[in-house]
Amino acid sequence: MTTDRSDVDRARAELAATIDAIEYKLNVPKRTAERIQRLRKENPAALAGIAAGAAVAAAGIVWGVVRLLRR
Repeated sequence: MTTDRSDVDRARAELAATIDAIEYKLNVPKRTAERIQRLRKENPAALAGIAAGAAVAAAGIVWGVVRLLRR
């Protein structure tokens, strides 16, 4: 069985590309950081709104927990 060296090189390159794609897909923190950077550049008002909403939600959760514990 003989294989052409170019076939081996092509298969190796395809495997490397597939592994890179899987690694990128599984790296959620990196993708999240990229999305935040893109949103910061494209629509900073939306990013500010999301941050404010998250702060209000966190404050509401803390307030609710404190209220439950004081009963």
